[in-house]
Order: sequence, then C-alpha cells, then structure tokens
Amino acid sequence: MVTTLSRHDVVRRSAGRTSYRFGSPLRRSQRIAGFLFIGPTFALFLAFVLWPILYTAYLSLTSWGGFGAPRFVHFDNYSRMLHDPVARRALIVTLVLTGVTTAVLTFLGLVTAVLVNVVWSKVGVVVRTILFIPGIVSFVVSAVLWKLIYDPNIGTLNRLLGAIGLDSLQHPWLADHKTVLPAIIVVTVWGGLGFNMLIYFAGLQSIDPNLYEAAAMDGANTVQQFRHITVPSLRIVTGLIVSLGLLNGFKAFDIIFVMTGGGPNHGSEVLGTYLYSLAFGSTSGSIPQLGYASAFSVVTMVLCTLAVIAQLWLTRRADR
Repeated sequence: MVTTLSRHDVVRRSAGRTSYRFGSPLRRSQRIAGFLFIGPTFALFLAFVLWPILYTAYLSLTSWGGFGAPRFVHFDNYSRMLHDPVARRALIVTLVLTGVTTAVLTFLGLVTAVLVNVVWSKVGVVVRTILFIPGIVSFVVSAVLWKLIYDPNIGTLNRLLGAIGLDSLQHPWLADHKTVLPAIIVVTVWGGLGFNMLIYFAGLQSIDPNLYEAAAMDGANTVQQFRHITVPSLRIVTGLIVSLGLLNGFKAFDIIFVMTGGGPNHGSEVLGTYLYSLAFGSTSGSIPQLGYASAFSVVTMVLCTLAVIAQLWLTRRADR
C-alpha cells in the first residue's frame, strides 16, 4: 500500500482513523478512467434495474389501470392482498410447488449422480446425456410437449394407460383441480433433473478416493460410505442446489402459463401467473390493475430476497 501511494496521497491521520487526499494528476486520471469504465454499466443499472424497482414500489401505493394519472391510495393494495382469496391461493401453490420441486430435485439429483458415477460408470456419458437433454429444451417447448402428453383425448399418457389395461386411471390431468399441480411438478422435475445431476456429478469427482479406500479398510459398507463421506462432502453443492431450487420456484411462470394459465379455477395459480393477469388482464377480459399488480410484484421481490438470504445462510453454514 505504501509503495503504491505517492507522498501527496497519504497526508493526514486523526482520531485513530486514516484518511487520504487524492490530489495528484495520476490519481485524478485513474478516477476519471474508473468513472468512464463503470459509467455505462451504472447508467444501464439505474435505467433498467433501480428505476423500475423504485417506480414499481411507487405504483404499489396507487390505483392505476394504465391510463390517466395514478391515484394515491396509501397501503390499500397491500391490505387488499391480505383479503384476496386468489392471492392466498397463489401464495400457497407457489410455496407447495417450490418446496416439493426443491426437495425432489435435490434428492433425485444426488441419487442419479451417484448411480452414474458408480453403478452406471461404463455408460455414464450416455446416461448423463439422456438426463441432461430436457434441461436444454426451452421451458415453453417443454410445456407445449407435456400439454399434448396430458391431453385427455389425444394425449400419450391416457393412451398408454389404456394400452396396458389401466383405463380406470385415465384422467383429464390438467383439467382437474386435484391433479393439475402434481402434473406440473412432474414437468418441472423432468426439466431440472439433468442440471442438478450434473452439478452433483461434478461434486462427486472432487471427493478424494482415498477416503472411500480408508473407510472400506475400516469395514464401512456402501451405505455407510455414502452417509458419512459422500453426503458431508457435497454439503456446499447441496446448499447451492437448494438455493437455486427456491429461487426458481418463486419465479415459476412460463411452464404454468403455457400449460394451464393458472387454471382450472386457480388450481395451478402461482404468484407469477396471478401477477401477469392483474397487470395485463386475464384471458376473460378483466381490466388491468397495475397498482395492485405492482404491490404483488413488491411482495414477490421480498420473497425472492428472503430466498437469496436463505441461499447465503445455507452456503455459509455448509462452508463451516
């Protein structure tokens, strides 16, 4: 530090604190260069990130349909949200979808990675490729594909059940309030399993093989090696996968919007689809409610922030 600062830089120490005076032409040119480097990025951040957030927070305190001047209503939108049964339904569905998909994807990702790494090692590349293919398919394409599979008339699933003599299990999967959410969870797991498996597989490659050899010499069986070596060694990877699962669950939108639009009767309504219908009007032709939608988006942003905090907490806890 001393060698890089000139005599003009460090000039004053007072009250136990060190202060610096930047007066040399070299330091000024460095500051100008720094501002020039970060200026465009900072301007884009202000225009497309910070300003929309602040304006959305302002609109959440107003009643506005997109035309005319917004009318200030204080916290009425947030109070309305507490008494909105569809909002409560969307929050519950979002929490269930997030919790179930995160737990299932974490467990299956770990199990498939271990199987590919140990049991299916000779055909590991083929299996990894097959499992990862759904992850590179667009969510919209996946949703359209599975919507056709679930179709009660021409869908592959009902035809397959009929072909093997299980006609009684044929069902309008996306049209029934009880089966629509499990059907969407299946699609979400199908699309995310390959990515989680790959992350876990990379983590398994970093574990020292000597640990397993030492455990085997001490008499530990496969299950004990998995419990006491594999799982603890992958705690950081698990924390990452869980945090990503939480974030993806709270911002779920595209698959549900394409497959069901939030129906039937709000059975698959999540925060993202309900926010969209409030902001731009639903398919039934309702009037846009941008003020109420803004309040909804602020609450969603807070939930995502809490998920990020959980991510940092899990990562720090796993790193200890």
